[in-house]
Amino acid sequence: MRAVLFPGQGSQYVGMGSDFYKKFDSTKFLFEIVDKTLGFSLSNIIFNGPEAELKLTQNTQPAIMTVGVCIFNVLNQEFGLNLNNAKFFAGHSLGEYTALVCGGSLSIERAAYLLHERGKSMQDAVHPGQGSMLAILGMSVDEVEKEINLLPKGETCEIANDNSNSQVVVSGKKTAIEILSENLKKKRKKGILLPVSAPFHCSLMKKAAENMKDKIENTNFLKPKPNIISNVTAKEE
Repeated sequence: MRAVLFPGQGSQYVGMGSDFYKKFDSTKFLFEIVDKTLGFSLSNIIFNGPEAELKLTQNTQPAIMTVGVCIFNVLNQEFGLNLNNAKFFAGHSLGEYTALVCGGSLSIERAAYLLHERGKSMQDAVHPGQGSMLAILGMSVDEVEKEINLLPKGETCEIANDNSNSQVVVSGKKTAIEILSENLKKKRKKGILLPVSAPFHCSLMKKAAENMKDKIENTNFLKPKPNIISNVTAKEE
């Protein structure tokens, strides 16, 4: 196997991972570790909701990481897929944390703590309902940039993810995203609003990055077993 790719925010849903939890004891153990680390029952939010609670980024981030690690371990231990033999690990946004845990660079306890704090910092930077993200299909980065430049001044909207030649994600103020979405509809271009509670990967997150700086610097990252592809550089780290 050449690569394992872990998902990021927007992939969450109430009940995710419940089948694995019910069937495999190793999965139960990992959920218990995360619940204990965070000091509340994240597993209950994951399995039972409500959706609005799971969607809060301080819950979404450790939730997706925990479920990802559980599934990874089950595929390895129960199905013998030997995912650790993959040459590369990578992840969409917070999925990079999942890659670091599965690659042996970071403990699940530390990852859960960091992601919960990361989520709180992000939500504090931009309160729920004030920011948004939009996945744009069938357009290049250059084409999307031209559309962003047509927005009124003061409407923060920036390229967040360059996923492929035909999928670009933008992030910014809710009003800016709404205007951009309407403009794209008029031009028969498709945009999909992402189910997230904050505008990630844009300048509105500067305060969150500053809040996380010391926590990251005080974390001991071990050398991962497979090569981890960085979201920032798209190179091996």
